[in-house]
Amino acid sequence: MKRIIYLISFFLLMGCFVSCSHLLEVTPNAELTPENVLTSEAGMKSLLFSAYAEQQTQENSRFVINSAEVSTDMAFNSGGAENGQLIHFINFSWDPTIFIFQGELWAPNYRCIRDANGVIENIDGVNTTEETRKLFLAEARMLRAQAYAILYNSFGPVPLRLSSEQTGDLARATDEEMKAFIESEIVAAIPDLPDPGQEEAFGRFNKGNANGILAKFFLNTKQWQKAADAAKAVIDFNYYSTTQYAFKDLFKVQHEGMSNREMMLVLPCRNEAGFGNWFMAGALPPGFTSTPQLPEFNYQASMSNFATQYRLRTAFVNSMAEEDLRRSLICTSYINNNNVTVDLLEDDNARSFKYWDNATIGNNSGNDVPVLRYADILLTRAEALNELAGPTEECFSLINQVRTRAGLGDLTLADAGTQEGFREAVFSERGWEFISEGKRREDLIRQGTFLSSAIERGVSADLATPDKVLYPIPQSEIQANKLCVQNSGYN
Repeated sequence: MKRIIYLISFFLLMGCFVSCSHLLEVTPNAELTPENVLTSEAGMKSLLFSAYAEQQTQENSRFVINSAEVSTDMAFNSGGAENGQLIHFINFSWDPTIFIFQGELWAPNYRCIRDANGVIENIDGVNTTEETRKLFLAEARMLRAQAYAILYNSFGPVPLRLSSEQTGDLARATDEEMKAFIESEIVAAIPDLPDPGQEEAFGRFNKGNANGILAKFFLNTKQWQKAADAAKAVIDFNYYSTTQYAFKDLFKVQHEGMSNREMMLVLPCRNEAGFGNWFMAGALPPGFTSTPQLPEFNYQASMSNFATQYRLRTAFVNSMAEEDLRRSLICTSYINNNNVTVDLLEDDNARSFKYWDNATIGNNSGNDVPVLRYADILLTRAEALNELAGPTEECFSLINQVRTRAGLGDLTLADAGTQEGFREAVFSERGWEFISEGKRREDLIRQGTFLSSAIERGVSADLATPDKVLYPIPQSEIQANKLCVQNSGYN
């Protein structure tokens, strides 16, 4: 029965994973049966790729990005059906019934964990080489650990489902158990992963992106020395780069894949229903035809323009220097279909055009969505070193690698010579660098300004309460798992 369940689950999921040409080739269905799915290399590879599929969903990445940004000083939303969900994040009025919590965060990650557990439990019985067995096991452990890190970042400690034999009712782990498990799993997996660039296909784990996931986990849990060390492990590969492409070219479809030394891990997308990046369809303003900020973007009437509007807050855009090259991907004015120029900068109405694609078909742009970039690693180490001992020469060297690509002058001791001053500088830099990549919520929580900045822009203090630094456990999980206790403030 267990074999049949795995077979059905990964065949249903296979269609959502082959999302970039030349990414991961899936074994044809006819080669697999319930009898060999858990013992053949092809069957185990398909189950492993099913776990990857749950981590690499494309269309719904826009929900995860927007929910992590409209609750901050960065982004805003209005109009359309999506606003029915996102308005709760803008106003801090979300509750356990919001679909994003269950459909976009909880369920996909636990399906990934389910499939990874299947690989881990059955890998010893697979008829393959020892080298392949170790690789599949390491990838499965990374997938499971990454899923738990995402869940922890959203909900705090959750039930640790480590076996298909566990009962449905399972209590949440303690905070220490959760952190120790994620760390130990990644540390155990890294030695059996390939070096960066040596993985079989772009999108799979290697020692570089695995150390990067670990570095970000340590950063968000304020384990500063461990974060600095894990980031240095990535840097020491001398593989990744911030100088390969200009910032405005970094996200272009033609620069995707293993040759892009900035993109360490992505959600791969292509111009096809079910596999596309839908962000631009919500970022386009009404009646859009062109923008002087991005004359290369050739808008076609066949491209979708959603009723919902993904917007950037005016104060945030104005915080960027005029010469900052990252502004080239922010639309602040456009020409509409009546040939009228419309100013967007005021009233929280500018738009992020980070994912523009001239080959967009309907909703579906082909731009990969970054999960982890090398710039994030440089800023992670800079932030961690500053928290350990204040700003050092290396801190400035790291942040200035990011600033140089943005066309900005070097940050110096005169600009940020204290620990607090450098902390403010690195958080500002992270905001400008990672617009529309879904990192702002976790950054403000780590900085301690998530709630205060919400109150400053008018959110009620009765809603922006300390409980809101965690999302609620989805109500459907509370109802299904009698031992799972809801987060404080959501009962």
